[in-house]
Amino acid sequence: MTRIALDGMVALVTGAGGMIGAAVARRMADGGAQIALADRTEPPFSGPALLGGTSRAYAADLADPVQVRALVDAVVADFGRIDCLVTAAGITSLGAFETITPEEWDRVHAINLRGVFLAMQAVIAPMKAAGFGRIVNIGSVLAKNGGNPRPWLDPEEQTRAGNAAYGAAKAGVHALTLYLAKELAAHGITVNTVAPGPIASPMTTGFPEALVRQIPVGRLGRGDEVAGMVAWLCARENAFVTGEIIDVNGGLWMD
Repeated sequence: MTRIALDGMVALVTGAGGMIGAAVARRMADGGAQIALADRTEPPFSGPALLGGTSRAYAADLADPVQVRALVDAVVADFGRIDCLVTAAGITSLGAFETITPEEWDRVHAINLRGVFLAMQAVIAPMKAAGFGRIVNIGSVLAKNGGNPRPWLDPEEQTRAGNAAYGAAKAGVHALTLYLAKELAAHGITVNTVAPGPIASPMTTGFPEALVRQIPVGRLGRGDEVAGMVAWLCARENAFVTGEIIDVNGGLWMD
């Protein structure tokens, strides 16, 4: 695994208790970054021995604007600044369009879209003050392809795969990325999204084998494959890449 130099940088990773968030935190720590790990409860792997560098853990409800602002203030107070924000917090939602309740819609959007909006908004001021920043969101192929299932062949595939509530929230994340990338470009801040395809994790344990066979590389992705792209986007030298939605999906969706 090629080391991506992030020496001396401070990275706030939301959803750090999840599989992708944890992989991102470890990859960035391997590159020399100091890591602020945030989740609903403090991630259990925050010690330097596990991350290989300086880290601290924080608990925050990312759908609560007061808690998100307090989180960012605490990270700035503890580390002095925030160079990178990675919004990896997310929850899934399965099933057919007609089964999505308003309550389920709100539950998914609270974390997957509102939480991203709040975190991005909260780091703007400290990043502007520093004249530097890297924001990387975690989007999804489901924001682009209308879903992985093929209900015209097998309606049951939809019951075990991400649905329209999830896809719509992630599409919103993609849109936020484009807007903020333009607003912050003149301040030395880049904003990008990494859009994974199906990644082997607790969220995809029920993913139908028939859908795995649609992936040209023939398997689910790995968290470290997503983390590598995130770390690359956070590197100082990649200042000319902004407003991009970068696919990491094994060829499942090509655009």
